[in-house]
This record gives sequence, C-alpha cells and structure tokens, in this order.
Amino acid sequence: MADDDPYELLDQGQPTGIVELPPEWIRDDAPYFNFLRFSALRPYTPPSAVEEIFRAEFDAAWEEGGLFLLTMHPHIIGHRSRIGLLDRLVRHIRDRGDAWFATHEAVARHVKAAAGS
Repeated sequence: MADDDPYELLDQGQPTGIVELPPEWIRDDAPYFNFLRFSALRPYTPPSAVEEIFRAEFDAAWEEGGLFLLTMHPHIIGHRSRIGLLDRLVRHIRDRGDAWFATHEAVARHVKAAAGS
C-alpha cells in the first residue's frame, strides 16, 4: 500500500525483480460489506455507494494512466444485491475503449519491462 501504481522493489538502489501491485482498502469490497460478527455493530454500505466509489477510483486512475486494482472476495461481492455493481463497473470500464484487463503476472511483466529490468 505504498503507492497507487505498481513499482519494482529496489534493494540498495538495485532492482530486485519483485514488483509490488499495491492493494488499497478503498478498492477492496470487504471494508464496505463485511459485518463485525461478534459485535452488536453492523455497519453496512449500500452497493450503490460502493459502485460510486469504485467508479471514481477507476476514473481517476484512467485520467492518470495508472493501475486500477480491485480486491474482490466471492463470498462478499457475490451476493445478489452486490454482484450487479461489479457487472456495471466492468461495463463502465469497457466503455472507455482501450482499458487493459490483465492478470497480476501480466501487469508485473509490463512494469518490469518498462523499468528496463
């Protein structure tokens, strides 16, 4: 979580070959939808609000030419009331035209190639 975009880790100024794909809580479904099981507190964020946050995060990354990395948990996002937001988000991203949907490995290879290592 040291940056918004991926980067190669350095050791004493030298490339290590290890690429960090930084996650961030704002792009993770768990903080919005998880319940505190053993607490009377039951926080809840409506799917529409999470969709708005994820769209804003994508749009900002798009404008900066950066990475938009979501962390999704099937047992969290996969509920009926929530999965639609993911479908709409993917359509929003695809509507931008040339967004690259890639595996973590492909992104890491791209970052390493761009860094020349």
